[in-house]
Amino acid sequence: MVGGRTSRDLALLDALDALEWVPFEGRVWRAVREGRDPLQGHPSAGRWDPGTFDVLYTSLEPEGAVAEMRFHLARQPVFPSHLTFVLHEMSVRTARTLRFADLSALAPLGVDTARYADVLYEATQAIGDAADFLGFDGILAPGARWPCLNLVIFTDRVTPQDLDILSSTDIDWPDWDARLRSS
Repeated sequence: MVGGRTSRDLALLDALDALEWVPFEGRVWRAVREGRDPLQGHPSAGRWDPGTFDVLYTSLEPEGAVAEMRFHLARQPVFPSHLTFVLHEMSVRTARTLRFADLSALAPLGVDTARYADVLYEATQAIGDAADFLGFDGILAPGARWPCLNLVIFTDRVTPQDLDILSSTDIDWPDWDARLRSS
C-alpha cells in the first residue's frame, strides 16, 4: 500500500502505455438529474473511475446515456418517479483518449467480458486509474447497457472550451420504457 492506496499494476501500465490513443471530436450525450450541471465531473466510483478523480460519463448515442441512467435508477428500492432527469447533447473535444472498440479489446487487460454488464468494476476501475495516471484524457469503451461506445472524460485533462452543451431534453421514463418493450 502506498499513500493509502494499492500500488498500480506495472503490467497494466505498460499495456496501456503501448496502446495507440485517439483524439475525439464530436457529439455525446449525458443524462443527469435536473438542476445538476452536466459539465461538472465528480469521482463517482463507477465502471471506469475508482472514485479518486473527476469524470464525466457520456455516450456516443442518446439511448446509451438514457439506458445507463435507467439501469442505475432501477437498482434503487423505489424508482424516483418524482425527479426529473435531463438528456444533454454536448460537443466534446479530447486530445489523448484510449479507445477500446469492443469487448475483445478489454479481455487482455483482465476484464471478464462475459460479465461486463454486471456491476463488477475492479478491473475497469484499475484501467481507468492507470489511464488517468498515464495522462490520458478519457476512455472510449463499449457501453454495458446499450450497443454503442461510451466516452468517459477525465475532467482535469480537458478545458472548459473542450465541452459545450448543444441541447437539453427532459427524459420521459414511461415513454422510454414503452419504446424498450416494443423493440
